[in-house]
Amino acid sequence: MFPRPAPGHRLATATGLLALLGYLTTGAWADPHVPAPPLRPVAELKAPTRITPVSPAAGSTTPLAAFAIQSTAKVGDSPAAVSSPGYPARGWYPAGPRSTVLAALLAAGVYDDPFRSTNLAKIPKADFEVPWWYRSDFTVADTARRTLLDFSGVVSAADVYVNGRRVAAAREVTGAYTHHELDVTALVRPGVNTVAFRIRPNEPSKDLTIGWLDWLQPPPDRNMGIVRDVLVRRGGPVALRDAHVVTKLAVPSLATADLTVRARARNDSDAPVTAEITGAIGPTRFGGTVRLAAHETRTVTFSPAEVPRLRLAAPRVWWPAGMGGQPLYGLDLTARVSGTVSDTAHESFGIRDVRAPLNAAGARQYRINGRPLLIKGGGWSPDEFLRWDRGYAEDRLRYAVDLGLNTLRLEGHLEPDEFFELADRYGVLTLPGWECCTKWEGQVNGTENGEKWTPADYPVAKASMAAEAARLRDHPSVISFLIGSDFAPDATIEKNYLDALRAAGWNLPVVSAASDKSSPQLGSSGMKMTGPYDWVPPEYWYAKREGGATGFNSETSAGPSIPTLDTLRRMLTPAELDSLWQDPGAKQYHRSPSATFGTLSLYDAALAARYGAPTGLADYVRKAQLAQYENVRAQFEAYGRNATDPQEPATGVIHWMFNSGWTSLHWQLTDRYLDQNGAYFGAKKANEPLHVQYGYDDRTVTVVNNRHTTLRGLSARATLFDPDGTLRYDGTAAGLSVAGDGAHTNALTLPDSVPGLSRTYLLRLVLTDAAGREVSRNVYWLSGEQDTLDWPRTTWWYTPTTGYADLTGLASMARVPVAARATTRSDGGTSTTTVTLRNTTDGRTPSLLTDVHLVDGRGAPVLPVRWSDNEVGLWPGESVTLTAVYRTADLHGAAPRVRVSGWNTPERTVPAPCGSPHWAPCWTATRANRTTASWRSSGTAAG
Repeated sequence: MFPRPAPGHRLATATGLLALLGYLTTGAWADPHVPAPPLRPVAELKAPTRITPVSPAAGSTTPLAAFAIQSTAKVGDSPAAVSSPGYPARGWYPAGPRSTVLAALLAAGVYDDPFRSTNLAKIPKADFEVPWWYRSDFTVADTARRTLLDFSGVVSAADVYVNGRRVAAAREVTGAYTHHELDVTALVRPGVNTVAFRIRPNEPSKDLTIGWLDWLQPPPDRNMGIVRDVLVRRGGPVALRDAHVVTKLAVPSLATADLTVRARARNDSDAPVTAEITGAIGPTRFGGTVRLAAHETRTVTFSPAEVPRLRLAAPRVWWPAGMGGQPLYGLDLTARVSGTVSDTAHESFGIRDVRAPLNAAGARQYRINGRPLLIKGGGWSPDEFLRWDRGYAEDRLRYAVDLGLNTLRLEGHLEPDEFFELADRYGVLTLPGWECCTKWEGQVNGTENGEKWTPADYPVAKASMAAEAARLRDHPSVISFLIGSDFAPDATIEKNYLDALRAAGWNLPVVSAASDKSSPQLGSSGMKMTGPYDWVPPEYWYAKREGGATGFNSETSAGPSIPTLDTLRRMLTPAELDSLWQDPGAKQYHRSPSATFGTLSLYDAALAARYGAPTGLADYVRKAQLAQYENVRAQFEAYGRNATDPQEPATGVIHWMFNSGWTSLHWQLTDRYLDQNGAYFGAKKANEPLHVQYGYDDRTVTVVNNRHTTLRGLSARATLFDPDGTLRYDGTAAGLSVAGDGAHTNALTLPDSVPGLSRTYLLRLVLTDAAGREVSRNVYWLSGEQDTLDWPRTTWWYTPTTGYADLTGLASMARVPVAARATTRSDGGTSTTTVTLRNTTDGRTPSLLTDVHLVDGRGAPVLPVRWSDNEVGLWPGESVTLTAVYRTADLHGAAPRVRVSGWNTPERTVPAPCGSPHWAPCWTATRANRTTASWRSSGTAAG
């Protein structure tokens, strides 16, 4: 994020939600329809009984299944006792294999739901200002093989013990991203063994770990714990490490790809050995021998020069979603000593080419497989308590694809391996990098949080870069690493990072910063971080200045994103809901701890001035959805149209943010429960593959083609209406053609003035293909009174608005009945509900922003769900058919229903029964599948 106000301005509060808090030892969250466990004193808890059986196979990696944790303030026994098998651990808390301290305590029911109201603020911070013990037992049947502990993700540092002996000190195991491998062969015994970590408190301003700034109210434990797997490795005398494949794709032909396989062979024994290394990539086999002295490590390389078959003809090329497929290859390596398997390694990878030079305007322009790519993305947030659930991550990645986004930026908070595996599979590009405003930029950031570095910090930072480079380099979804965020590193830090990246065989672009900064070797970042982060009008995005649609904007949005009423009622108390719409100056705990973003005053002022003062909570929320839809749509449409600007092209935009790590009132396209508001559907509309749109700056009607091929024979029609439906203008442009890969063509320009047109008016755009079929529709609500921006008073977080567009005329729109008919089909655990909407009014008034929500028997949203379209505008007699795809299990045994509402459409709910007598009822199928549902589906929908 961009430089923030001084730390003293931060609030010390927070909020919550979730009966999803059954994270327990498996890391999965409980079904929220099941009551949360009652609060229990420590004495009632019993030590976990899960003991991890370790595979004896050479090359095996077994993750520890669970931990027991306890504060050192409550443990008087010695480290030797705590880390010895048989230690009773009475009164300790169960924790998952990847769990912060607070995540485990929440799962145990120690604290109330932290995502509701201000419950998070009630959790005492003092409990986390001392170290905590993590201990786990594992069994080994055969001690003939070597045994090693392999881990990263310790927040922030730890002393490590095995069977009563310390094997590493906290000064060695420090930093959330550093990778550690400890040889514990001499300590392991047949039967039960114990590993224990004495985790030190996390201080993001002092430690190179993980911190939060103004995204959300920070967790009281500051995420101390172990948030990645602790692996027990077994093997013989020779270990294989760091296996990876460097790919070189022929561009632009894509006809061939050179694969170079590298790995480190390490002799862990006291005697010299000869190891046979064999490998395979699909049907391609290769191998060789390597002689290793005692404890020697050598890099083994197989390239097309030695193995011609590693030059692939007609390779299966990996593409981002919407541009092609996402094929993956697999590398398998085996090391044998005297014919016996000593170790194995496996790595998945994709073949693609990524380049990101600076264009003539100095902006970073990404190209993938030879094609220019407009980065359209969002900022990714993990769960506030760093709880990992693969299914929930997968749901959010599906949403990203559904929105037409191609990229997610991770500012620190780098997720586990599975996240990047899912991104590979779904074709979602990722921009990982270090975070701002903590120790990571303490040496260079001036006034931000983060202390200056000591000599001990430099090797930790370099080791962190080496570990993450090795982990991320083979994922085709990863297209860069940003070694700075708000600030670029100095010469020493940059050199350490670049040396680590080169040593890891990194062959992707490296960017100096996410802001407009430079570093000595890399030079200019080619990115900008000029805001805004709070409310600006839609016109803002079209100005070729500040955060407007030129260059690459690494984090930006109009700030607040008010969730649906369903979500608001889960996260706020009745009194807080009243304050939300009645008091613009009220501190909103669910916005930010920052004084800059602590209220909704800017947003609320604009909402009231443009749409009229809210008359109640429901009116406030419905106006918010209009405002968010138009603003997010304009942001992505402006960048999309300007991608091919001849002078100052737009090359990338990251909406700040894509999602929130908790129940939030700002910076999100989808909320914590995966419900979808105006911001979501505004983004989805703007990013559709073939799109007709309006330019707020020049009144042009433009067709943008994000498909690869040129399209011809298109027709664009633009009609202007008063709010009561009176037609004031009708214009058509026929015979249009538009090239592919983000090109656009201007179809027509709306007149500056239209006789009789009201101050507030509606614009309907319809694009049809050569056969007359509608292929894109877009509805705008506009004003003859324009928003006025005070550009000279621009700050790092917004540009003031001194005059507002008059959209109050929308309040005069007549209530319009919309008929709805819905049916459902279920198959293989997935249901599809088809909804046909029709404006049945006898008058002229259209329905505006008509929303359809899939709900269960209690009226609660069924989430996640992917709609073909939503929040649509319908003129009298018009109809539209929408589809919703979701997991049948998320109905929780209820029959599906659809709830229809809108700006001027009375709310009603209609059944969506299964549409064929040959199909079993959807809700019957739900009961059969219910045991497979996890919190990620149902729990994100209900509280």
